[in-house]
Amino acid sequence: MWMYLGLLAALFLGLHNLCKKHAVQGNEAFPVLLGTVSSGFIFIAVFYVLSIFYPEYAESKGYNFQVITWQQHGFIIIKSAIMAASWLLAYQALKHLPITIVTPIRSAGPFFTFIGAIVIYRESPNFYQWIGFFLIIFSVMLYSKIGKKEGIIFKRNKWIFAIIGATFLGASSGLYDKFLIQNLSLNPQTLQFWFCLYTILILLIILSITWFPYAEKRKAFKFRWTIIAVGILLQAADYFYFKALQDPDALIMLLSAIKRSQIIIAVVVGGFIFKEHNKRKKLVPLAGIMIGVFLILYS
Repeated sequence: MWMYLGLLAALFLGLHNLCKKHAVQGNEAFPVLLGTVSSGFIFIAVFYVLSIFYPEYAESKGYNFQVITWQQHGFIIIKSAIMAASWLLAYQALKHLPITIVTPIRSAGPFFTFIGAIVIYRESPNFYQWIGFFLIIFSVMLYSKIGKKEGIIFKRNKWIFAIIGATFLGASSGLYDKFLIQNLSLNPQTLQFWFCLYTILILLIILSITWFPYAEKRKAFKFRWTIIAVGILLQAADYFYFKALQDPDALIMLLSAIKRSQIIIAVVVGGFIFKEHNKRKKLVPLAGIMIGVFLILYS
C-alpha cells in the first residue's frame, strides 16, 4: 500500500513542479516561495481549526491533530530550516534554468537518500536496487551534456550548484522525515501544520532583510494563481508521502525513488508547455531514470 501512496505523492509533485515553474518565471523567487508555503499552510490550517471546534467529526474523517511536546517542536523546526534552505536554492535555480534540466537533477535525490538509508537506517539494497540507483545517476549525467547545448555549462553555472545543493538538502530532509514519522510518532497532518508555520516564520525573517526593505523588488513581484496551486499541491503530495512513511515496512530509499516518477510530467508535459529545447534528446536519459525507478520497484 505504501508504494501506491508514494505514486500518488509523485503525481501531485509533478503537477506542483509545473505550477512552480510558471510561478517563478520572470518573478521574484523568495516572495513566491513565501506565498506558496503560506497558501499551503492556510489549506492545512482549515482542517486544524475544524479539529478544534469539531474534534469528533475531525477524528472520524482522519485529520485529528496531536498535542506535541516542546522537544518535538524543536525537531520540526530543524526540518523547517533544512527545507527552507533547500527551497530557497531550488526556486532561484528554477527561475534561471529550464525545467527539463532542473527536474532530472533533482531526480538524483534518491541517490543521496539511498546512501543515508544504508548508513543511518541500515536498509539493505539488493543487486537490482544498486543497478537502478546508479542508472539514475548516469542518466542525470547525460542531462548535463544536453544542457550544454542550451548554453548551460554545468561546471560554470552557479544555478547548477544551487540545484545540486537543494537536492542534497531535500534528500537529508527525506531521511529526517522517517525519524519524525516513525521514531517520534507524528501523524502527517500534525507534522505538515507545524512545519509550514515554522517555515513561514523563517522565510519572513529572511525576506525582512532581502526583500521587504527594497521598493523596487516589491514592485517587481507578480502575483499568479499558480502560487496558490503550488502550496496546495505540495500539501497533498506531502500528505500521501507521510502516510506512506507511517507504514513500518516502508523503505525510505524506495519511496524516494518512486517519488521521482514525477519527472514524466515535468519533462514531457512541461517541455511542451514552456516550449523548451531538445525535448526528444531528453527522452533518452528520462527513459534511463524511469528504468532505474522500475528496477527499484521490481526488486
